[in-house]
Amino acid sequence: MTAVSQHVPEIIATERLVLRLFAPGDVDDRYAYQSLAAVARHLYRPPLTREACAESIAAQVGGTSWKADGDVLLLAVCRADEPGVVGEVVLTLSSAHARQAEIGWILNPQYAGHGYATEAARALVSLAFDQLGVHRVFARLDVLNTASVRVCERLGMRREAHLVDNDLDGDRWGSEYIYAMLAHEWKD
Repeated sequence: MTAVSQHVPEIIATERLVLRLFAPGDVDDRYAYQSLAAVARHLYRPPLTREACAESIAAQVGGTSWKADGDVLLLAVCRADEPGVVGEVVLTLSSAHARQAEIGWILNPQYAGHGYATEAARALVSLAFDQLGVHRVFARLDVLNTASVRVCERLGMRREAHLVDNDLDGDRWGSEYIYAMLAHEWKD
């Protein structure tokens, strides 16, 4: 059995995007989308404050060793041809022993509809399987988040579960889909 790799690159380039560690100067760009109720509603939490965005960026400066349960790789999604952050992708090591990782993405709504979420998520899945030794990547998403459902399906992930009324967001019950893919199923 192959262990999960501890080497996490600081920059990943795709055809149109650069995925990189967040820097302290990215706080305002991140806050621009993390503060939106329309973004937070699919995450079952309130919008983030500017201070919360700054704190989470500060906690990630220097990256992560990505070797223990709960370790997080949070990357800013930037367009290669323009400065600024348009969103983020995250890979969380949910089980180092079983080599399971949860993937997530958030895009500033003003950049939606250009395929950036799929392109960034594809690069992160590739990293997980091809370089980090992950066996299974999964995504948990609100069933009302049809854009993320489409991203999962474009990646070739299968829907493994439909959890009904499994989380409470204020006074609204939310249901989730779980999508997943195994390393041997990945075709980059």
